[in-house]
Amino acid sequence: MDTSLVKAEIDLNALEQNIRELRKITAANARFMAVVKADAYGHGVLKVAQKALESGADCLGVARLHEAEGLRRAGIDAPILIFGFIFPEHCTLLSDLDVTATVYNRESAQLLDAQARKKGVKLRVHLKIDTGMGRVGMVVPPGSGSFYSLDASIRDVKTILKLNAVELEGMYTHFAKADDTDRTYTLSQIDIFSSFIRELKKENIHIPLCHAANSAAIMNFPESHFDMVRAGISIYGFFPAGEMSCPAVSLKPAMALKTIVTFTKKVPKGFKVSYGSTYEAEKETIIASTPIGYADGYSRLLSSRGHMLVKGEKAPIAGRVCMDQTLIDVGHIPGVRPGDEVVVMGRQGNQEITADDIAQQTGTINYEIVSGLTSRVQRVYSGSPGF
Repeated sequence: MDTSLVKAEIDLNALEQNIRELRKITAANARFMAVVKADAYGHGVLKVAQKALESGADCLGVARLHEAEGLRRAGIDAPILIFGFIFPEHCTLLSDLDVTATVYNRESAQLLDAQARKKGVKLRVHLKIDTGMGRVGMVVPPGSGSFYSLDASIRDVKTILKLNAVELEGMYTHFAKADDTDRTYTLSQIDIFSSFIRELKKENIHIPLCHAANSAAIMNFPESHFDMVRAGISIYGFFPAGEMSCPAVSLKPAMALKTIVTFTKKVPKGFKVSYGSTYEAEKETIIASTPIGYADGYSRLLSSRGHMLVKGEKAPIAGRVCMDQTLIDVGHIPGVRPGDEVVVMGRQGNQEITADDIAQQTGTINYEIVSGLTSRVQRVYSGSPGF
């Protein structure tokens, strides 16, 4: 008997399909990284990582050291790249886990090298290049007359290559607008990165693994595939932007979010509902309670504006979303009873509520909708690799 109050149903076969679809349009010589940071965008990292590797991913990407540690402790031995900041003092753990770190410039590489030499360990790193994202990374100038010096950037790479305990295995950049309909900025970033690779080769410097393409670039910019692509939101079945599409790939959302009706109440016209009494019934109706709230990651911004699906019909949210409960108006849906399935995100009958629908209503993006689900939402898997 299923006793879940709130559950995220994860279809791992959909994940496999999405990876195979993306691999079809990925350059033949490019490796495929599955990005599983943030608990695999809320889908559950261990099951997703295993399925991704079974489905053709060559390696994994995470944001933080503890995420890589969790994967290793679970027995996953595939290559792992950490995108985020690493304290130099963690060099021994990096070595023990056999994972690859990111360095942001010459100085951060030197600090990591100094600690690694002190501890007697060897590390692999990738150098982050800022070609226009404006976050972390070594800024590479787009041409002559730039605020930054191309010669200095090349000297910094040479310095990193001479370090004793740090091996420069790769170099990568990240796109700011690859999901934008205006391709100009991304093409400029690709040109800056490509030009820097060419300048390094003139100096007889050949970085083994150069990569740039995120999900949007995999689909929109084949010239950005280089030696590896990094697929994040797309492997979970979502396009990076609501208005974006790619006829060459068919993506299927891997997650459905479901709960149940726990209580129903017939109420008169003028009946006030939830905190602040912000919702007032316009006519006699039936209010149903569901045990999902903002502590599950269901945004309070959906108060009196979102919908859920009951018996294949859309039921509007009545009043404010609470920490543990959300009320819906089901007066127009016959026969609603406690125990009935409620689809918060996904398909029921002929109706569907997508992560993009919820994102549009709350002024955010589908990434936040799925990755924002909290740990008390039970993940239930189909197509499991058998952890």
